Amino acid sequence: MIDTTLWSTALPYMAAAALLGYVLGSIPFGLIITRLGGQGDIRNIGSGNIGTTNVLRTGKKSLTALTLLCDTLKATLSVLIIAEWAPLGASNPLAIYLPLIAGGFAFLGHLYPIWLKFNGGKGVATYLGVLFAVYWPMALGFIALWISTALITRFSSLSALLTSLLTPFILWVFNQYETAGLMALMTLILWMKHHENIARLMNGTESKIGNKG
Repeated sequence: MIDTTLWSTALPYMAAAALLGYVLGSIPFGLIITRLGGQGDIRNIGSGNIGTTNVLRTGKKSLTALTLLCDTLKATLSVLIIAEWAPLGASNPLAIYLPLIAGGFAFLGHLYPIWLKFNGGKGVATYLGVLFAVYWPMALGFIALWISTALITRFSSLSALLTSLLTPFILWVFNQYETAGLMALMTLILWMKHHENIARLMNGTESKIGNKG
């Protein structure tokens, strides 16, 4: 059992990691970028989501790529900033959780941004951003798995669902236990956010990549 004094020392850092992660994660880049790009409110297009897949429905690939980059980097930066800034020290075993907390809350910030009445994206790019920061080989594996599934099925949602499902198990095999635990929790939330996509996949009405509907 971890000493209570270690908890009292770590709690302010944990709170700071959570706050920073949430604030950075909650920046609605999809909404901002499409407005600046002259596309109006992305919430009035396609599925109404602020994420990369819906931005693609504008037909503007440059805006889509920029949204993907920004939604990924905001999570990566959240983790890296906390890993660099929070000086708990190696003597406190809770220190290893600070970057994970930042990444987890960046993910939650993207899904539930306070600025948009907690109605955000579905988290795939931000999920990837956390992976890049905490275990980059798995991030590359995630991309490869997503692309492979997308090429075969042409369903963005199915690619995200299957790849996220495999991610915690692969991390566990490579002894990344703490990261596997975080990604398992994030996978569960990601699947919950995709409940409408799952229903459409099951009844055959899900939109394929490239369709604007």
